[in-house]
Order: sequence, then C-alpha cells, then structure tokens
Amino acid sequence: MKFVLFMIGLMFLVYFVSLNYNYMFIQNMIFLLILIFIMSFNMSDLFYLGLFNGLMGMDEVSYGLIMLTMYIVALMILASSMLFLTNYYSNFFLLMLILLMLFLTMTFFSMSYIYFYFFFECSLIPTLILILGWGNQLERTQAGYYMIMYTLFSSLPLLLGLLNYNSMYGCMMMDMMGGISADITGLFNYLIFMMAFFVKLPLYMVHLWLPKAHVEAPISGSMILAGVMLKLGGYGMFRIVNSLTLLMIEYNWFFSLFSLMGSLIVSLMCLRQVDLKVLVAYSSVVHMGIMIGGLLSMSMTGMKGGYLMMISHGLCSSGMFCLVNIMYERSMSRSFFINSGMINLFPSMSLWWFLICSSNMSAPPSLNLLSELMMMMGLINLSVMFVYLLGFLLLLGVIYSLMLYSLTQHGQAYSMSFVYSGFYSSEFFLIIMHWLPLNLIILKVDLFV
Repeated sequence: MKFVLFMIGLMFLVYFVSLNYNYMFIQNMIFLLILIFIMSFNMSDLFYLGLFNGLMGMDEVSYGLIMLTMYIVALMILASSMLFLTNYYSNFFLLMLILLMLFLTMTFFSMSYIYFYFFFECSLIPTLILILGWGNQLERTQAGYYMIMYTLFSSLPLLLGLLNYNSMYGCMMMDMMGGISADITGLFNYLIFMMAFFVKLPLYMVHLWLPKAHVEAPISGSMILAGVMLKLGGYGMFRIVNSLTLLMIEYNWFFSLFSLMGSLIVSLMCLRQVDLKVLVAYSSVVHMGIMIGGLLSMSMTGMKGGYLMMISHGLCSSGMFCLVNIMYERSMSRSFFINSGMINLFPSMSLWWFLICSSNMSAPPSLNLLSELMMMMGLINLSVMFVYLLGFLLLLGVIYSLMLYSLTQHGQAYSMSFVYSGFYSSEFFLIIMHWLPLNLIILKVDLFV
C-alpha cells in the first residue's frame, strides 16, 4: 500500500511543488520509488512475495512487470524533455503519466479478477488522453477511436464471463478459482477470456489498432504502449491458466500456430515499410505473436520464455521508439529517405542504433535471445514442425532489423541534414538506460524465472 500512496502523493506534488524543473524532481522521485520497491522484498523468496490483503498482492509474475512499469514511466519523462521545455500543458502531462503508472501498478497488484479488469480498463483513459492531447498528426482522433473500440469490444464479453464465473463459483480470487470443464460452454468461456487478451497483445488480425496508435501517439505514448500496455494481455494469460487448463491443453495449439503464421505475415510487411515508427510498431506485433506462442505452449520453459519476452521487449521496443523520436525531432520526418546517412553526421548515436537494433534481432547477450530460445523449446514440445516456422521468423527478424539500421545510418545523407543540431547528453543517457538492463539482466536471470 505504501507504493500506491507514494504515487498518489506524486500527483499532488505535480501542482504544489513550484520548481522550474518540476519534471526532473518527479522523475527522481520515481527512481527513488523503484529503489524502495527493490529493497522492500527478500530476493531469496520470489515464489510468493506477500499478500497485502484480500484485494492486493504480488507474486513472482507481477514483480518484474511492476518494476518495468515504474522504470518505463521514469524514462518517459526523460524522453519528453522537449514538451517540458516548451511548457505545453506539462503539469497535466505529468499528472497523466503518474495516473497511468498508478493504474498499471494496481493492475499487477490485483489478486481479484474484477479488480484486475477494472484497472485493466482504467489504464486506457490516460493513454487515450496522451494520444489525443499530445499526438502529432490530425489522425490521432481516429487512432484513439481504434484503440478504444478494439479493446472495449473485446473486453466487455470478458466482464460478462467473469460475472458469470462469480455466480457459478462464488469467488473471484485468482488463486482460488476452480477449473472450467472442456465442454461447449467451457469452449465459449475460453474464447471470451482469451479474445480480450489477444486484442490487447495484439494477435494478428486484431492488431490494426496498434500501428495506428503508435504512429499518432507522442513518444511517451509509444513507450508506454510498447513497454507495458501490451504486456497486460500476457499477464492476463498467466493468471487465467489455472482455470482454463483443460481447454488450453486441447485448443492452444491452434492459436499458437495462428499467432506464428500471423507474425510471419507481419514480418514480411515490415520489409516494405518506409516509415521508421511504423516498422518498429509492426516489429512489436511480430514479437508479441511469438510471445503468444510461448505462453500457449503450456510448458514451464515456454511460459518462462514468454515472461522474459515481456521484460525484454518492453525495454528494447521502448528504446527503438526513443531512437526514432530523437531523429524525428531533428528532421521532422520519419521517412527512411530523409533520415539516411546519419553515420556521417552522428557516428556516436549510430553506435546506439546498432546496439538497440542488434538486441531487437536477439543477438547475444540481450535478454531477447534467452527468451526466444526458451520459447522455441516450449513450442517444440507442441510440435517439431514449429522449428521451421520459428527459424524463418527469426531470420526475417534479423533482416528487417538490419534494414532499419542500414537504411538510416548508411547511404547518402539528405542535403538539409547538415543543419541538424547535435545530440544532448540526456538523450544518450535515455538510450543507455534502455540498453543496460536489457543486456545485464541475463547475468541474474534466475530472479525472473
């Protein structure tokens, strides 16, 4: 509860602390909150970190995701420094970020399905305000409609299913709900529960809201969408697995195959993109498709690999969006043709482009590599034929990541690019803070699995 009260206190500090650099003070407070969070629990006992009361608690699954949420929100403030320098409703912007962090943290703290659903949906409101209020293009209203309609249309049946489940069993606690039988009614419940999480991830064919939201959102919106919001679907799958075990054993192979085939199609779509942000957004859909396959493999190795993919993708994809935004703030364009030949002008930033792109293609020692290897082992338990599909998927991932790096850094520089300003130390710090945990967590990965 002290972490929740800390966040509520930060909301009041946004308006009551009159500092010229108020955003830096709030950012430092969030880093302090992360430090308190790390030091508050015994690292040797991660199986069950403690039940605060009947409605709030935390276990080994929610621990890493809560840390990721706080970390990404702190970096969102750092990435939005131009917004604070222009003072474009900066206090209200900070309030939305803290409110979003509170809702997401409460989602991962919730031990009751109904509270999980409530905060699961509440997190959409600050995200929608970020897109509508600080988006760059005129289509941001349409992007907000897409996001709300897709997620609400799939989530309302989930609410009805949860209420029906409560009337049957008289319990909504995640660790106390009974299993659903593998009959026609059970199959209907399975589809209701899983479809809400598939849209949130998103699964191929219900993914159209995500690239639109990424393109129209400000850098902070893209970071929280890629870093944390997409992980709510995977977290929901972790929580519902105890109730749907019999149905998952019978039907998961179909959705695993469908998600991997969808990832293959989206990987081919990545190869024909000319917009930097759209390519990074579609690569998120690819990684989430692979993660769905790992989570639905119903093997301990595959599910742990899916959990590691949540952590690694949250850091890697957020870092890639930050790199794209750094280039956009100078060239005012996200086109490959305008942002080419940057290695001639900014070789120091080219190094970080290479490091983040190499992590995106699962090069060692990034956490992406370990997570994809574990998910491959889990999927092979379902069928050996998945090896060929996964191999082709990973090959395409290397191709479009190298394409992103080579087309932006090599080639002839745009004639107007010589008037660009240099990079700030805070921008280097922002990228380093994404890359370091992404490649150092693998040294102590036993804490997360």
